[in-house]
Amino acid sequence: MSALNDLYTRMIDAMGVDGLEIPLTAVKFYKQEDEIPDAVLKNKPNLSLTSCQASKQASLGDAALLTEENIGCIAAAITFGLVDKDQAEPMGGPRVYTDVMKGQSGLGDDFTPPSPKDFTDGKVYACKSAGRPDFALFGDDDVGRFKDVETAKKAMKDMMAIQPPTMKAVFFYSKDFEEMDLMPDVVVLNVRSVEMTRIIQAYQFNTGKRVNASMGGLRVVNSDLIVRPFLTREINLAPYCLGARLLAEYQADRLGMGMPFSILEEVVQGMEDSKTGFPFHAYPGAAD
Repeated sequence: MSALNDLYTRMIDAMGVDGLEIPLTAVKFYKQEDEIPDAVLKNKPNLSLTSCQASKQASLGDAALLTEENIGCIAAAITFGLVDKDQAEPMGGPRVYTDVMKGQSGLGDDFTPPSPKDFTDGKVYACKSAGRPDFALFGDDDVGRFKDVETAKKAMKDMMAIQPPTMKAVFFYSKDFEEMDLMPDVVVLNVRSVEMTRIIQAYQFNTGKRVNASMGGLRVVNSDLIVRPFLTREINLAPYCLGARLLAEYQADRLGMGMPFSILEEVVQGMEDSKTGFPFHAYPGAAD
């Protein structure tokens, strides 16, 4: 059993509810100079996936290695440090997110996908204000994700990203990945609110630390739940975003909880140490 799987099993056992499952995704970053193990390389899909799709599929046991070539969301490529945020040339190739734009644009093969710089400059998220209906997602009536370019740029300043780009790949995998005992950089838990309550209680039991959530409505999986915990070394909580809800189809009653692997270790120890002080099995809905 991997160290990750052992921690997960201990956490669930300490929560004391038979049959409880909390979907978990492990995330490992590979820098430009890193050598990617063969056991990881063989999980590189030939089709494009958004980070939210990869995260959800990994929690179900289907690992995915995302690179500049196959990542389906340009915004996530920026966030993960796979591409420069000011790159003026489109990334090219089929991409899940921009393929939606192409389909609604009516331009067919004349469609030019937005570049990373178009995202950075706010044109994509404020497509109506920017006069770029080709960057819309929902047809002629789509007002965009922000009222104007300046508001979009303001919001994006708080979306953490690994810039300048230093990463070669991002690997999403489950607790059951046994090809090698791979230590993740970040773990994302797909929780119900009742489970989030108990996990925070477990974290606080030995540390006394509060959890401060920073959240938005876009780039939630890649920025709020993965890169923010990776850079700050703290837990972050966030609801899922537009892409996660519509493309990856995350369930309506689920929220995201991202944390460095070292904090997962603290959570599990706290869960075991505090189990007689927090009767999770008696919380309404805990066993549903």
